[in-house]
Parts: sequence; C-alpha cells; structure tokens
Amino acid sequence: MNDINDNARARVIVISSTGKHFTAGMDISVFTDGEGVSAGSGDQYARAEAFRQFVLTLQGTFNCLDNARMPVIAAIQGGCIGAGVDMTSACDVRYCTEDAFFQIAEINIGMTADVGTFPRLCKLIPEGWVRELAYTGRRLTAQKAKEVGLVNDVFATHAELISNVMTLAAEIAEKSPVAIAGSKRMINYARDHSQADALDYIATWQAGMFAPPHMAEAFTAKSQKRAGAFPDLSPLKKRM
Repeated sequence: MNDINDNARARVIVISSTGKHFTAGMDISVFTDGEGVSAGSGDQYARAEAFRQFVLTLQGTFNCLDNARMPVIAAIQGGCIGAGVDMTSACDVRYCTEDAFFQIAEINIGMTADVGTFPRLCKLIPEGWVRELAYTGRRLTAQKAKEVGLVNDVFATHAELISNVMTLAAEIAEKSPVAIAGSKRMINYARDHSQADALDYIATWQAGMFAPPHMAEAFTAKSQKRAGAFPDLSPLKKRM
C-alpha cells in the first residue's frame, strides 16, 4: 500500500476478496509464535513494552489506508470479522453484498479490539451501536450496516458489487488527482479537528494547492464531453 501511495501508481484503490467471506480476521497464531504476546525478555514489564510495539506495528498496517493520498474503497462479501472491521473502517468508503456481516469478534476470544476498530468506527456509526457490537460480538447485517451508515450501498451479488464499485472507481479516477488528494486530506483533518481548525487548514492548503490549470481543464473537458486529462500525483521520495 505504501508503495502504491509513494509511487502514485493508482488514482483509486479497491480492496476486494474472493470466496465466501471477505475475511475471517487475523490468524490468531500471531499471538503465540514468539513475535507477539511472548516476545521480549523474561521480565513482565519488558514483555509488556514489546507487546505495545507489536500492536503499534499492526496498527500501522491499516493506518496506511487512512493516510494514502488516493481514495480506498472496500468491496465486502460475506463475513468481515475482527481485523476485517479494523481494515475496512480505515477505508474511505465501503460497499457490500446482501449476505455480508460485520463482527467485532475479539470479545469472543477474550480480548479488546486494538488495531483500529474503536477510534475509527466510533466516527462512522452511532456510539451505541459500537458498544453493542463490541460488548456482545454480535453480527451487524448488511442492511443494518447501511442503515447506520457503515456502508454506502448493498448489492445482491458479488459480481454486481464489484461492477458498481469499479464504475465508481473509474468515475473518481477521471477527476483531478490533486483535488481528490486535497479532498481526502481535508475530510480526514475535519474528522479529527474542530471546525475552526479545519477551516483554517483548508485556507492554508488552498494558498499553496489552488490549481487554475486543473480547473481550466475540468471546464474544457466538460464542455467537450470528455474525461479530463489531469496530471498524476508526483511520486514521493523513497522512505528512509
């Protein structure tokens, strides 16, 4: 994901899966293979510190979705369980099939979800629903997920889901990548800051990123009834 973002190799990212379920969640063997829970020296506090670093590393695998310059769309079928909720809640938008369900399953194995579900899900759906799902491990059905705003739409089949998501992705890809990246940045910033701070930030952003040539191309493309010819985002320097 970081490679796609850094090299600007796409204008939109679609995450989908095959088979009956989107994901059954994390392989719980990661907690018993010596790299997670049992990592560190014999000292319990050293082990606790090592485990904290382990969790932060896991969180980073999904933070990259939130931080990507381009939109990330999740196309979900069947079960979206445990870490699947962590992952999809970090995406920009979510769509699913009628048989899809979402489950904070960590509570069923005696642990608290820790890779991103709570800080993100609480900003996507009403808090009462987050609490019910977190405390019980119940499944949130596709229709209820749409009702509470977790997914934008529900489709009858996986084929229909993918077709509609790819149509959406193609529509987004026709827009100015700089304007799309700016929009994502502003939405994320507004989500995490006060209204006053967000307004100030977008004013500062526009002072440097306002792009009259891109606007002119958008108007010309519309008048000529064609897709706009916008430059891709620039690749970023290699991570150190």
